[in-house]
Amino acid sequence: MTASRPAPESRREPLRIAIVDDDPGVRRTLEQTIDHFPGCRCVAGYGSGEEAVRRLPAAAPDIVLMDINMPGLDGIGCVRQLKAEHDAMEFIMLTVYEDTESIFKALSAGASGYLLKRAAPTELEAAIRLVEAGGSPMTSHIARKVVQTFRQEPAPPRSKRPETAEADEALTPRQQEILEHLVRGLLYKEIAAALGVSYETVNNHIRQIYRKLHIRSRSQAIAKYYANRGP
Repeated sequence: MTASRPAPESRREPLRIAIVDDDPGVRRTLEQTIDHFPGCRCVAGYGSGEEAVRRLPAAAPDIVLMDINMPGLDGIGCVRQLKAEHDAMEFIMLTVYEDTESIFKALSAGASGYLLKRAAPTELEAAIRLVEAGGSPMTSHIARKVVQTFRQEPAPPRSKRPETAEADEALTPRQQEILEHLVRGLLYKEIAAALGVSYETVNNHIRQIYRKLHIRSRSQAIAKYYANRGP
């Protein structure tokens, strides 16, 4: 695994951004847009998942904007391969797809955020800043869809639930509430303010959520919790 990248407050060099998209026009537009963001620099652009797997590690980006629908190795498979070997590398899915299956597959693979390609440059910049700060950005429409899925999908009877769901049952009501805030992309301090508790309390709850669900990131927590609630 690669070493963790510097905390935002200690960063002095530009934030390194890479793009993976099979459309050359999209790549050019994103490159130009990113280079106009203060403190950001586009360091690489690739037209396929296979090329990204081969060449992205050498470019050493902090954040990768990843398309989903590409010929050959798609964006979700690309993230899964790269994240397994380069844990410090962060991924934001930038796609036209907004169905829950694509969202949760991307999160489960290791993506930190999920935006639609029609997002305005200001939304894209905000998403990059949020990921840099440790957050999980999503457009409000997608975040609402994810939260609604949590609220509407009934949990199957215990006898029919997979063994992997045992950890999900161990989550306390407070931990489930915190997980819902994570889905919305809130930072730890924002969750603490929303719930009227300390930052340390939120941090401790999230550690317990990670331990119970046997995962290491908020995106994996969201995806696994959703999968455990499925039929």
